Amino acid sequence: MSRKQNPTPETTADTAADAGTATGPAGPRPRRLTYAAVLSALEGLALLAGGVWMLVLGVTRDGGDRQQAVTGGITVLVLALLPLLAARGLLLRRGWSRGPAVITQIMALPVAYSLLQADSVALWAGVVLAVVAVAGLVLLVNPATTQALGIKGPGRARETGRQ
Repeated sequence: MSRKQNPTPETTADTAADAGTATGPAGPRPRRLTYAAVLSALEGLALLAGGVWMLVLGVTRDGGDRQQAVTGGITVLVLALLPLLAARGLLLRRGWSRGPAVITQIMALPVAYSLLQADSVALWAGVVLAVVAVAGLVLLVNPATTQALGIKGPGRARETGRQ
């Protein structure tokens, strides 16, 4: 039988997400999950803007730093895909999306720390980035978020089979 003839909870959740509704296997999407997706998307957009800025500077510069700036800009643009894909997955309530979102927040913490060591405007960027990263982590590990994404803890897969 095909997945459409014999629907499973995954296919009904996929259908609900594709239809644009916010309901899934556990009801409406929690606000915490939406906030986590928004923070992840904002980080991705900031990375996109930074990558484009690095590329523009690299292309318009003269000298040996040109190749390094272009390579850095392309790298940042590719890295921007991680939080953007995670944000989309969080909005669509995909369980896999929490991993990339958590990784993005963890990677942001050392960047924020290095910005906090600066004596310029970068100090405030470090404060903002640290607050966003910690808030994102708190939202992503929240039990309501975990449940809404259908993530079961260790040993929980066997418990659901017994019921």
